[in-house]
Amino acid sequence: MIKIGETTIDFNEPVILGMAVVSVLLLLLIIAVLRMSGKSGRAAEPLMRQMSLLGETVRGLNDGQHQLFGGLKTVSDAQANAQTKMIQVIETRLSAVQAGMTESLHGNSVKTTRSLTELQERLATIDRAQTNIEKLSGDVLSLQDILSNKQTRGAFGEIQLNDIVIKALPADAYTFQATLSNGKRADCLIHLPNPPGPIVIDSKFPLEAYEAIRGAKTPAHIAEANRLMRAAVRFHIKAISERYIIEGETADGALMFLPSEAVYAELHANFGDVVREGFSARVWIVSPTTCMATLNTMRAVLKDARMQEQAGAIRRELGALYKDVERLGDRVGSLDRHFGQAAKDIEDIKISATKAGNRARKLDNFDFAEVEKVEESAAEVVRLAPKVD
Repeated sequence: MIKIGETTIDFNEPVILGMAVVSVLLLLLIIAVLRMSGKSGRAAEPLMRQMSLLGETVRGLNDGQHQLFGGLKTVSDAQANAQTKMIQVIETRLSAVQAGMTESLHGNSVKTTRSLTELQERLATIDRAQTNIEKLSGDVLSLQDILSNKQTRGAFGEIQLNDIVIKALPADAYTFQATLSNGKRADCLIHLPNPPGPIVIDSKFPLEAYEAIRGAKTPAHIAEANRLMRAAVRFHIKAISERYIIEGETADGALMFLPSEAVYAELHANFGDVVREGFSARVWIVSPTTCMATLNTMRAVLKDARMQEQAGAIRRELGALYKDVERLGDRVGSLDRHFGQAAKDIEDIKISATKAGNRARKLDNFDFAEVEKVEESAAEVVRLAPKVD
């Protein structure tokens, strides 16, 4: 490759290679002519014609080279323009892609931020729930501690019983920790009228026997747990029957309150004989639900008894009300008579007013000239002597 000024000649191109070969041949031909210059002029004329043709051919090749250069330049310019346009198109598409990616990244960033915020809120909720669970776990452990001790377990049953009674009955219908004539203190005494009379509710919680039943696996353990449950409930039934059923002071029965629906269900499902023994001893076993229903029935009994106590006062009030109604009727009748007399007086006044109006109209139409003539003629009339008796 040779560069002459701004023109670059590449010998690898076919055209340039052909021109080089022609030039070499032309040079060899000139040398041969110079060697044969000594020959005759006639012999040189054909050679001169060949040289002229060869020169025209070289000029034609030169013109073709210039045309080829121009075409190559046009192709190069077109290629440059196409490359420029392609670069512009690529830049436009890259800008659009970049804008789309920016928008997409922004949207994804917003969504990611929102998701992280929601996740943080959920984590906060989970943390609060975890705190509540830990607190509840502590409360459950505290409840287990309470139920594991007989004294605190009894207090737990009494508190639950008190809450049910307070919700079901008026304040003057019960007494907590009432002391009876035998010196025994009842958890709650309901002041029912005679019959049946005041009735005692005592709270009992045979938790150990129930837990033994729930934890028994072998037939021997189950039988032993059932024996413990029967013994515990029978002991409570006997204690309530002996302590809280006093003839002439309390009702002929009492209630044993079980503060657990599960224990109550277990007792009625698998220990019906013990429940029937309670019926025989006039001790009725109730759970929180059945105790509330029983207390509502007692409330109706109290209301009916109080209505009966007030029956005399109600009758007296009804008699007084009847007299007031009779007196009101008499006064209404008197007022009606007064209204009738007033209506008659008004009617008489209207009649008198009508007559007075008629007389006024007659006087208004009266002719006074005729009155004067009547008076003159009356003067000429001979008056008769008065009649002598």
